[in-house]
Amino acid sequence: MNDVPYTLHVGPEVTASMASICAAVRQTCPHLPLGIQVLACANQQALAVALAAGLDFIRAEGFVFSHVADEGLVNACAGDLLRYRKTIGAEHIQIFADIKKKHSSHAVTADVSISETAKAAEFFLADGVILTGVATGQEADPRELQAVRRSVQIPVLIGSGVTLDNVEKYGDASAFIVGSYFKHRGDWRNNVDYEKVVAFMEKIHKLRD
Repeated sequence: MNDVPYTLHVGPEVTASMASICAAVRQTCPHLPLGIQVLACANQQALAVALAAGLDFIRAEGFVFSHVADEGLVNACAGDLLRYRKTIGAEHIQIFADIKKKHSSHAVTADVSISETAKAAEFFLADGVILTGVATGQEADPRELQAVRRSVQIPVLIGSGVTLDNVEKYGDASAFIVGSYFKHRGDWRNNVDYEKVVAFMEKIHKLRD
């Protein structure tokens, strides 16, 4: 997130840098499930990086339906993205798709509910869907989680705002993407606060028992 302002036209230097970084992370963590997102909406580049670095999944923006993001107009990419995945031999890499994603206006699809959006992503062969709040670090709506869980058979991830204090609200989620909360003072620009990570994971283990 340090390359703001984002652009919808990601240069090859970004893809090359991310591939190098991700390969180093994979070498350090050979057995952990690893994934990548390349901002903004660089989903094909993310797939290429994931394939080159041996990652397991990507987080994709704009998978189904158009929306207006702070980078500009984002159009649906599922058809092109899945065909690209097949072309490069990366069908083993899963695609987790944001729906009604954060930092975006969804007025153009206001008549399409979060559940209908999730069902569209499932129909367009997403491997999972991601729910977020309105911005980085903002809580997702637990009611939306319940609605989406009832609507689709694929995994439902929570992609923003999960903390030690509210994680119990999202017990039905398949997974969490936690970023800002793990940083000192909850600011994504700061270093990781390892004590917060340990406390969070200890609570997760207790909830699973």
